[in-house]
Amino acid sequence: MPALDLGIVIVNWNTCDLLRDCLRSVRESDSSITRRVIVVDNASPDNSVAMVQAEFPEVEVIANTENTGFARANNQGLYLLGYGQAGTESPRYGLLLNPDTVVPPDGFRRMIDRLDDDPQIGAAGPRLIMPNGKLDLACRRSFPSPEVSMWRMLGLSKLFPKSRLFGRYNMTYLDEHLETEVDCIVGAFMMVRREAIDKIGLLDEVFWMYGEDIDWAFRIKQAGWKVLYYPQVTVLHVKRAASRQNPRTRLEFQRASLIFYRKHYARTTPRWLHTLVLTGLLLKGGRALWADIRK
Repeated sequence: MPALDLGIVIVNWNTCDLLRDCLRSVRESDSSITRRVIVVDNASPDNSVAMVQAEFPEVEVIANTENTGFARANNQGLYLLGYGQAGTESPRYGLLLNPDTVVPPDGFRRMIDRLDDDPQIGAAGPRLIMPNGKLDLACRRSFPSPEVSMWRMLGLSKLFPKSRLFGRYNMTYLDEHLETEVDCIVGAFMMVRREAIDKIGLLDEVFWMYGEDIDWAFRIKQAGWKVLYYPQVTVLHVKRAASRQNPRTRLEFQRASLIFYRKHYARTTPRWLHTLVLTGLLLKGGRALWADIRK
């Protein structure tokens, strides 16, 4: 029996109505794409689990008893799909999909066709638009190197968004309709080739929320694959539907930035710039981040 085309993991926390819309769009997508869908619920206080079980019997549910974070919950779903298990045949492509997204009927087909056309593409993401019609800038990014992050901290990326020097963080100098090889895409819709996952492994669970998708893309590129922004597919993204409900998320964003910096850049960063990076993170994260910075 041939492998499934797509394994979809949706991590949910307290977004029942949006999750319903997302799953409807998945159900109504091109039926020629063979798929397996797993919802990992991080102890939502709403009716999310019961809703999925009642309205989407084809969807598998993992109901966690605590909020384990985004990376670990995604890994639960990916592992159930067979990724990270020797001798188990997993779907040709794994997809991280947020519950606050709505995928067009031909979205999966077009994304898979593009990846099939170029076996060097390890991961790809679509154009994400928010309900106000604006581009979700996170859907195509450069790695947050010390230099790129410095321009953002100083506000120069906002002052000069069309500059190829200052606008690299969100690549705002590029036409949003232009297909582009990028450093990273966003975990709201991140389609990854099975062979790439087999080579680099699952998400790094040291990231509780934020940063795990950038780290995954970094490792994918380190392993020799391309990461593609593919705007021929457009997906609706409500954005921060869950994170705005959790006061922990602002700190976790800064903590993720610190973890990523230490993991990939700290060893090669000059002392003066290293001090500047840590100072900037401390100013953003406040006293709550001080214990992490001192480690």
